[in-house]
Amino acid sequence: MTEPLSLPFFQVDAFTSGRPLTGNPAAVMPLDGWLPDEILQAIAAENNLSETAFTVPLDGAEADYHLRWFTPTVEVDLCGHATLASGHVLLKDERVRFQTRSDVLSVTRDDGLLWLDLPASRVREGEASEALEALGVDGEVRIGAGGNGAILVRLVDEAAVRAVRPDFARLAAIDALVMVTAPGTRSDIASRVFAAYHGIDEDPVTGSAHCALVPYWAAELGRTDFTAAQVGARGGELRCRLAGDRVQLGGQALTVIEGTFRL
Repeated sequence: MTEPLSLPFFQVDAFTSGRPLTGNPAAVMPLDGWLPDEILQAIAAENNLSETAFTVPLDGAEADYHLRWFTPTVEVDLCGHATLASGHVLLKDERVRFQTRSDVLSVTRDDGLLWLDLPASRVREGEASEALEALGVDGEVRIGAGGNGAILVRLVDEAAVRAVRPDFARLAAIDALVMVTAPGTRSDIASRVFAAYHGIDEDPVTGSAHCALVPYWAAELGRTDFTAAQVGARGGELRCRLAGDRVQLGGQALTVIEGTFRL
């Protein structure tokens, strides 16, 4: 009988509010080499978290690991919280670098936080009638093309953000992250993010969405350093910085499960 393949497994809450069971859970599975794509996708489906991150060591000057992200249904181009979670698991010194579909991303430790460096996605005025109808709201719309795509809808206040009740079946037909946002009450900005097209109705804390949210709000607030909260049922907290064409997101991460995945 063939011995099962044993793989290390970590479940990490990323961008927490300082305690477990907040933020966004991600699975992190460091590998010695790549398994077939269909196996990676099946593992992600088995984990049934918004993202499973797989890493393989790299021996190169630009990056320390190759990193890929899978939802339960598809591989994605960019995932912020699972990158922060991977940094939490693999960071040995002050910085760890990942080669990804979205170029090289890094996680550093500074001032008691993990800082994730991502490409900024500038947004522009646009129309998104299907998204507004699916959300059941009327708001100011901005469109971004970077990361996983973005449809940003600004609402009047955080209470309006919390009150949104989307039609997820209609959102699933829209090939972009759809987000609602407004000035926050206990944070500078508040948001909720929906990724139904990737099989995730609502994502608890979404780093890739902040690639668009941070440049937009930096211009609106008139400053490049501020706080953010995603305010869905689970929720989490981020520090946000805009540095030229890069977005830097600071947050906390906690390992809640550590074990072995057997194939």
